[in-house]
Amino acid sequence: MRTKVIIMGAAGRDFHNFNVYFRDNANYEVMAFTATQIPNIDGRKYPASLAGKLYPKGIDIHPESDLSRLISELGAEQVVFAYSDIPHVEVMHKASLVNACGADFRLMGTNQTFLKAKVPVIAVCAVRTGSGKSQTTRAIASALISKGKRVVAVRHPMPYGDLEKQAVQRFAAYDDLDKHACTIEEREEYEPHIDMGMVVYAGVDYEKILRQAEQEADVVLWDGGNNDTPFYAPDLHIVVADPHRAGHGKLYHPGETNMRMADVIIINKVDTADPKGVEAVRAVIAELNPKAKVVTAASPVTAEDPGAIKDKRVLVIEDGPTVTHGEMTFGAGMIAAKNAGAKAIIDPRPFAVGSIKATFEKYSHLENVLPAMGYGDRQVDELEKTINASDCDIVVSGTPIDLKRILKNVNKPIIRVRYDLQVKGEPSLDDVLRGI
Repeated sequence: MRTKVIIMGAAGRDFHNFNVYFRDNANYEVMAFTATQIPNIDGRKYPASLAGKLYPKGIDIHPESDLSRLISELGAEQVVFAYSDIPHVEVMHKASLVNACGADFRLMGTNQTFLKAKVPVIAVCAVRTGSGKSQTTRAIASALISKGKRVVAVRHPMPYGDLEKQAVQRFAAYDDLDKHACTIEEREEYEPHIDMGMVVYAGVDYEKILRQAEQEADVVLWDGGNNDTPFYAPDLHIVVADPHRAGHGKLYHPGETNMRMADVIIINKVDTADPKGVEAVRAVIAELNPKAKVVTAASPVTAEDPGAIKDKRVLVIEDGPTVTHGEMTFGAGMIAAKNAGAKAIIDPRPFAVGSIKATFEKYSHLENVLPAMGYGDRQVDELEKTINASDCDIVVSGTPIDLKRILKNVNKPIIRVRYDLQVKGEPSLDDVLRGI
């Protein structure tokens, strides 16, 4: 008898756990996936071409809200939790629901989910989404490239479209983003690597991705998503912590796992955080992982035309995941607008339409920032309509991409904001990377 399993996910870690542990495992039968966090990813099917010989019809993907019914109807004996950036207490609420329905609740560890590369792997992960992985990854890549290393980035999965077509994706130019019909969220992660002249991989099947990526790399740079743990066994595990959310290192899953596993912990944003927050992060590190090297860093923000912001009524757009389930109330866009002397930061909520309005209703902590939601053409159109309706003079965009490439019909100027990692004191990045 095969143990019947449901995997709870968000189109990322769930598929990876299935591929590396359950796909060809005759001791288990995965009855269904459930999906949450990301809009419009349920109601699909994990295709037979990816699911393997044990699943000739593929595997259905259901909304997480159907979980209790699915456990009963499918006779599930185990439920595997496989997504990230969620408070510990919420994880246990879900465990309690699963147990009350009669099934076991399971969290899978690294021994069963790590893949081993043939070249060195540096993993960049975080305590929370929005801590500063992107600028950290860019800084590490730049340091390695300056030493003559061939660096290939592998990004945590974001397969929001056709899973079969997205099994292995390679991005080396902007045309590749268009070819793969990337969402705003995908572009936010891939474009900065392309701008540096790097190749970045992503997709669904991370064994195949790794074997292809390591053919053109001296070092594979794992570019983590949310606060998830790496898919690849790292030779150097770097974890970024955010002093704006100082206590979260031991309050969120699997961010605490990252904190405990890390070889190096970077306390980022020390230029904008309360010093008490920085010290609070140090206290968490001392409690959970006192052997880790600790690096302090700033994330200075730069607006492309700060003079255009001064004395203007500004609509601030921020990276979507950071200010939605990442729970930040502001990001780089807000900092840049205030630094440049904006006359006022407008509230976008009265102008929101469709799914953008629903996003504000779901994430009630948001007030004076507009999350750059773009999980598909319809949502991009609704984002554009929200911007056009907003009562402002100018838009300041704190997302990692050039929104003007995506939003073709915006009726207001968009000022792009950039941010980079700036290590303070010792140890330096060169110290951290020595031996790679």
